[in-house]
Amino acid sequence: MGADIDHQSVSRAYALWAPVYDLVFGAVFSRGRRAAIAAAEQACRPAGGRILEVGVGTGLSLPGYRRMHRIVGVDLCEPMLRRARNRVSGGALDHIEALAVMDAGRLALPDEAFDVVVAQYVITAVPNPEATLDEFVRVTRPGGEIVLVNHLGAETGPRRTFETWFAPLARRLGWRPEFRFGRIADWAARHGGVRMVECRQVSPLGQFSLIRFTRLSGEERTAA
Repeated sequence: MGADIDHQSVSRAYALWAPVYDLVFGAVFSRGRRAAIAAAEQACRPAGGRILEVGVGTGLSLPGYRRMHRIVGVDLCEPMLRRARNRVSGGALDHIEALAVMDAGRLALPDEAFDVVVAQYVITAVPNPEATLDEFVRVTRPGGEIVLVNHLGAETGPRRTFETWFAPLARRLGWRPEFRFGRIADWAARHGGVRMVECRQVSPLGQFSLIRFTRLSGEERTAA
């Protein structure tokens, strides 16, 4: 599957969104954000864990994580990250280890470095979703989890028709409205190193889905 979104267009689109992102999307994405944080914290060890948030944006999620966890946030868009850094310094969020500009599909991070990878509203906005998911698995420890929250395209009906029609414009804004669950399921089946443990709708109006994968150990992969 060829890339139909490129890094430059995504970065440019989100640089334009940066000054108003919290105002426009903060409330709309709030329930999905809280669901992702809760799922990530549940997957961590009782004493706390190390969490990577890919596509951290302006850092809206960062204050929501309990201080026992250590958080690394990465994003392709520097103007968005500037706002995240201001949020960290203004809120004395000392559980944030680092915030860095980074390509989600080529994470400059060690293998198996995190208990959980969280990606909210990201996987439909990267040039190569499958390569990006591969990277999420690589940096997750065996037994750790990948938590995705995203809009997924309708399989049938008027919404599918609208999403298909709207797709060319949406790409200019940096995302794919017609991206369907089947693409994620196909990736997981081909990869073979993950197991889906949850897929459920989250508000508002069930327009978004929370999907969780566990990274399998070598023994679990062999047994499967």
